[in-house]
Amino acid sequence: MSPRPRAAWPLVAVFTAGYLAAYLLPTIVGRLSVCLGLSTAQSGLVGSALLLSSATAGFALAGRVETYGPRRPARIGLVLAMAGYGCAALAGSVPLVVMGAVIGGFGSGTATAVAASGIAAQRDPHRTSSLGLLSVSATVGALYLTIPHLGGGHRLPFASIALVALVVWPATARLGGIVPAGPAAPAPSRLPHRRSGPVLAGGMLVWSMAQNALWGVSSRIGVDQVGLSEVTIGAVFAAALGAGLLGVMGAGVLGSRLGRAVPIGLGTVIIAASIVLSSSAGSLGRFATGEILWNTIYPVVLSYLIGLAASLDVRGRWAVLAGSASSVGVACGPVLGSVLSEQAGYPVMGLILGALTLLVAAPVTAVALHTGGRPLVPGSVRRRGGAPAALFAVTTGAVPGAVPELGAPEQAVTEISLPVRRRRPVRGAFRTAGPAGGAGQSNAYASTSAR
Repeated sequence: MSPRPRAAWPLVAVFTAGYLAAYLLPTIVGRLSVCLGLSTAQSGLVGSALLLSSATAGFALAGRVETYGPRRPARIGLVLAMAGYGCAALAGSVPLVVMGAVIGGFGSGTATAVAASGIAAQRDPHRTSSLGLLSVSATVGALYLTIPHLGGGHRLPFASIALVALVVWPATARLGGIVPAGPAAPAPSRLPHRRSGPVLAGGMLVWSMAQNALWGVSSRIGVDQVGLSEVTIGAVFAAALGAGLLGVMGAGVLGSRLGRAVPIGLGTVIIAASIVLSSSAGSLGRFATGEILWNTIYPVVLSYLIGLAASLDVRGRWAVLAGSASSVGVACGPVLGSVLSEQAGYPVMGLILGALTLLVAAPVTAVALHTGGRPLVPGSVRRRGGAPAALFAVTTGAVPGAVPELGAPEQAVTEISLPVRRRRPVRGAFRTAGPAGGAGQSNAYASTSAR
């Protein structure tokens, strides 16, 4: 990516197109089961194939977006999404639908990788990721309100994703091209945070798998266990995603005032309780309460996780790798949810998923604390090899504004190397200090005359 941050809205648009398929997964899985005669497990496998293809694209592009430039891979990803999902929408046989879903998933993953790399290069990655999730939630909420009333079988969800990719296409013109080779191009650097990064990526894999195991079968819970119609379930999902809009807006306003550890840790605990409530629901009230509470907190925690991954590497490599690991979890989620629900029932499935969510909360929160999720306190900003800067400023009475305020988020420090031209000293340029020019005269300084 270019060292100069670009406008955020093209990245938000590409992010929306890349994330849309995962958000529409319950409708895709449900309609594949009803319209193509697949079982719940089989339709879940189709959804998993789509998302595994998306994760493959992310792993393939990690650290390579800046080599190709964001514009070209973004356009390739959108073309693949339009072609693949369009083929799945027009096809009537299962093999063609699966092939189109896999191709479209690769396009979605490519678009998401470009967006993740660009978000990491922004001055405020959390704000940009919040805007992206806000855009996705608004788009999916509108689709959940309209798709149940239009029919169309499995064709309509796939066609909707292809149409959004087409609408987003003009935004790629505002993305940067290939970075020219030369001294201005950034030199390859070692991947930072080699311990915290894998822990975060693994935690996001398990976290996303637990979330999407429930999300992939939520429509089946509403139909089979609660006895709701598709229109009612669509209204519940739209209300839940609307609450998610409010949650993301709140996260954007809150920003980094509490750091990242508190929203991630506390939010994950609330999500675990919501999963148990939604999966054990026997009435519309409990089902709607669980889904709305869950979808309110889920995008909030996700925005902080994306921002945390982006903060680990300004080149966006950990953002892409963690996002791809999350896509693997999303891909495994529908299969896990389908198998658990068929073998143990929805309430037991919810208990298992809630326990998994709580289990992963500790290491992910620890990464947030270790890599800058805590607020700035005296002694937390250090010069390399020197004393704590904030504490030094407090004890020496530094000028106000010269150091960050207590409670402010930690700022990244970029080292800039400048060429220094060394000159050999000339012996005649120095003379001794002391009396000079007469008995009553003395030099006030040890003089050096530069030539």
